Amino acid sequence: MTKNKKLNAAHSISLGIVLSNVLMWPFNTAHAEDNKQNNAAGTALQECRVIKTDAERLQCYDLVAKQFAPPTYKGKLGSVTEPFTLKMPHKIRYRSYGFIFVLYVLDSDNNIVQNLHLGGRGEDEYIIEVPGTYSLRIDGSAGWEIWLEPLEDS
Repeated sequence: MTKNKKLNAAHSISLGIVLSNVLMWPFNTAHAEDNKQNNAAGTALQECRVIKTDAERLQCYDLVAKQFAPPTYKGKLGSVTEPFTLKMPHKIRYRSYGFIFVLYVLDSDNNIVQNLHLGGRGEDEYIIEVPGTYSLRIDGSAGWEIWLEPLEDS
């Protein structure tokens, strides 16, 4: 093999490794985030386990379950959910990972019931008090998560 062919082969291998790492970066980042979340959930569960009274231990487990529950909806950028029916009041908890996040709560006729937004990363919530059929329109600049949680005192 000539010197130029050896150099070209070495460059091709190096470029392949770099491209492979770049293409795998989102997967590796997501995997690391999942591990971090799983470790935090495990730690929280262990803390609940040592609580002596049944009522306090159950309350702790309920809080951990709520805190680490997977989102009802998760995505990036814009999306519209399928219509869903609520038979009781619900809390919409929403989290944005980008600098722009707008959430429209729509009724069954696609009228805007509520316009919610976050300026920057963060989390907030809104209560849907009236049972009915709704959908959500999301416009975000990055990833987001949304939870639909029945109100506990309903």
